[in-house]
Amino acid sequence: MNTGMNTGMNMNTGVNSRVFTSVLLTGQQPSRVQRKGRYTPESIAHPAKMLPAIAAQVIAAYTEPGDLVIDPMCGIGTTLVEAVHQGRDAIGMEYEAHFAQMAAANLRHARAQGATGTAQVVHGDARNIATALAEREGRAALVLTSPPYGSTTHGHVRTARDNGGGRVDKWHNRYSTDRANLAHRPTTELLNGFGRILAGCTTLLRPGGLIAVTVRPFRVTGELVDLPGQVIATAEHHGLTLVDRLAALLCAIRDGRIITRASFFQMTEARRLRDHGIPAMATAHEDLLVFQARTEPGAGGGR
Repeated sequence: MNTGMNTGMNMNTGVNSRVFTSVLLTGQQPSRVQRKGRYTPESIAHPAKMLPAIAAQVIAAYTEPGDLVIDPMCGIGTTLVEAVHQGRDAIGMEYEAHFAQMAAANLRHARAQGATGTAQVVHGDARNIATALAEREGRAALVLTSPPYGSTTHGHVRTARDNGGGRVDKWHNRYSTDRANLAHRPTTELLNGFGRILAGCTTLLRPGGLIAVTVRPFRVTGELVDLPGQVIATAEHHGLTLVDRLAALLCAIRDGRIITRASFFQMTEARRLRDHGIPAMATAHEDLLVFQARTEPGAGGGR
């Protein structure tokens, strides 16, 4: 991996002139360290949280204090918390009531720690975000979010080494038991729903506003799914143009070496696939896809 990181941000996006490299050192600390004291302990229950360092760096690069940041699938509120700590205002929408409550608790915690931005969490289906947040039409500087990767994730693991030789235990690994949640839907339906969300978010953007999506490839029964490429195609279908594609590291870089943050199950699955002749690798980064509307906000794009 080339870690020189001297590639500048695409400056035709209309954002501030601070230098932003094409590889973001966002995994220098483990997720649990990034969250310690900044988020409530209950937040650990969400199975697939965005790294705080990713949200913080994207918000710092693409917005200014006082700007509005929106996350239509906000989970436990990582985007919102990092926004208000930087003096931005934020609105999140979350399908699952218990995660919406966690997001609200994290925002109260941020306020108690001195965060100056204002924020709110709306419980609802982001496929209807344009209607739910109609009063915010044309005001958002940035939409920052991430799609789900299925109904369950690796979650938290206790291995035989940890439990005295017993079976491997998993917990906090399920998004939802609600079959209407996009996390439960096949990839095609997930992308259709996510496209509706992107189209709705486009109406909320101010002129020059951006939509940033963090996303990674994943495997289904061993087959690699190019979810970043499919998200790009979906976004373009809904009137968005890709203006930046960056790598947000999930691993750490120490003295020019990669320090993996891959989970127990990621490493196990990669080894299993390689044993079967499939050159699988543990995931070391997420793609950060940055889009801008081809049409004026509110015009509807390709909906």
